[in-house]
Amino acid sequence: MRAIFNSWDTKYKQPFGATQANTSVKWAVEVDEEIQEITLWLTKNNESPVAYPMTFNDESKMYETSVKISSSGLYYYYFNIKQNDQFYFLERSQDGFGDGEITQDGRDIRTFQLTCYDRAVPQAPWYTQGVVYQIFPDRFNNGNPHGEIQGRKKDSFIYATKEDSPYYIKDGHGDIARWDFFGGNLEGIRQKIPYLKDLGVTAIYLNPIFQASSNHRYDTQDFMKIDPMLGTEEDFKNLIKDLHKNRIALILDGVFNHVGADSKYFLSAVTDKTGPYYSWFNFINYPTKYQSWWGVTTLPEVNKNNADYQNFICGPDGVLAKWTRMHVDGWRLDVADELPMPLLREIRERLQNEDCHVLIGEVWEDASHKFVNSEFRTYMAGDNLTGTMNYPVRNFIVSLLQANNETEEVAAMNDLEKLVENYPKAFLENCLNNIGTHDTARIKTVLGGDVQLVALAFGLLFSVPGVPCIYYGDEAGIEGDKDPDNRRYFPWGKESDFLEKEVKELAHWRRENRALVDGKVGYVKIAYGINALVRYNQRELVIYCYNKTDQDMILDSGEFQTYCLPEKIAELVSDILDQESVAQKAYLLKTFKLDRNKKE
Repeated sequence: MRAIFNSWDTKYKQPFGATQANTSVKWAVEVDEEIQEITLWLTKNNESPVAYPMTFNDESKMYETSVKISSSGLYYYYFNIKQNDQFYFLERSQDGFGDGEITQDGRDIRTFQLTCYDRAVPQAPWYTQGVVYQIFPDRFNNGNPHGEIQGRKKDSFIYATKEDSPYYIKDGHGDIARWDFFGGNLEGIRQKIPYLKDLGVTAIYLNPIFQASSNHRYDTQDFMKIDPMLGTEEDFKNLIKDLHKNRIALILDGVFNHVGADSKYFLSAVTDKTGPYYSWFNFINYPTKYQSWWGVTTLPEVNKNNADYQNFICGPDGVLAKWTRMHVDGWRLDVADELPMPLLREIRERLQNEDCHVLIGEVWEDASHKFVNSEFRTYMAGDNLTGTMNYPVRNFIVSLLQANNETEEVAAMNDLEKLVENYPKAFLENCLNNIGTHDTARIKTVLGGDVQLVALAFGLLFSVPGVPCIYYGDEAGIEGDKDPDNRRYFPWGKESDFLEKEVKELAHWRRENRALVDGKVGYVKIAYGINALVRYNQRELVIYCYNKTDQDMILDSGEFQTYCLPEKIAELVSDILDQESVAQKAYLLKTFKLDRNKKE
């Protein structure tokens, strides 16, 4: 018996991938003989599955059914086949790439996923068509005369030189004894705008800038004040003004799950039960024992369901309103998984009221099927986050470049395409992609210090769906293991000219080729260590082909294996790449204009 289904092929499922509510989805299973019966079993959010009998189509030789998906949510499905009074199950293949496979074992069926959303998220062109640069403010640049450090904090440690390695100064209990600083500030960022513009950056994402004790500032003391070490509110306004003059947008980091134990809010709560902030916190044994972020007592967790706190963040005179009205262009939310969905919706509504349409959540996994404390997180619905930090893309890039064989490379491609299938298109294109952040080891360190491999990683970053985000200094060749080593000071005057040149060229390439913004994605497997990513829309086709091996290679289209590409596009890619030469540890960029009047 043969029964063929592939969720990534519109021959078998239309439309591809995620679908909007009240849209009909068509499923088709191809057979080589008429089977007794085939039934689609569809379940939503782990509710009881619903059976949809499929009808045999004599012309197509397929069993078909269409179902109108009336409400948003997370759906799973599989097919039940009856033949000669025996039952079989058509489930998702372990080998991936959307294929189904037949089993008689009805236990632990590997279901296919269908994401259904209410509405598409908005897309701000400055963001989706741009290049973002993440800055950890203390470690980027000091703009004061003679490097003077302003607003020094009590019991803090100032590094002697900018070349010093970051180090946590801890007491005998393993707690931070004093925070360490290099002295980067907002004026320093403003002075480096020409550098950012020359690099091709069109937006910067700043790690937290509000008053706090630490160098990372995820322990907010006062949401309404700029940290004195970074500067003043006037410095902040000047930074925004000059960024916008140079057509560079600004994204701020919102830390709304917890505050610092020395914040004005928590200090009031532990000294005054009748005060305005007592109800913001969950005390277990007042005042010494309280709910904190992952048990870190210096980060008391806020009761996010508290109406006063929600109004403080989202109200017309709240935190978001104050800073966004200074022409902040977007926000990134720290630990979005720990913020209640109603609060995420309130945040989104406030930002929309302020004409701000970029809201990126920190989610480390595939955000389409995320559960937190048994609650399904409806990130894809369209009414809360507009995108996420796309750590799965980092996993894809690192996995490709560290793969030991072709099987591992194909597995990495499969993982990326699953993300493409699971995310609504606009949401995917809004995701903030990275090859490193303040929470990961530096990409150069991950890749063994090989700058040529780092260049290939940047090429992949600029080729996949989503918005590329450069972690400050990666383009300069900074190395560093896990936190705090990954937060070294920017090596001004000692940058990698090679990597900076590569990033500039890739930024220009993305700017000139719209398919890298809104195109579909496919893959070409050529040989171990030699692969191509293909992006295409109705107007153009672009190819990023890399060779991570130590040998130059002449490409032979007879060896190509294509994935997730329509037949005509696959043929065109083969024609373009055939007999091309790719140098060792280098890449090719190819662009081809398509006939707009011809369908893919």
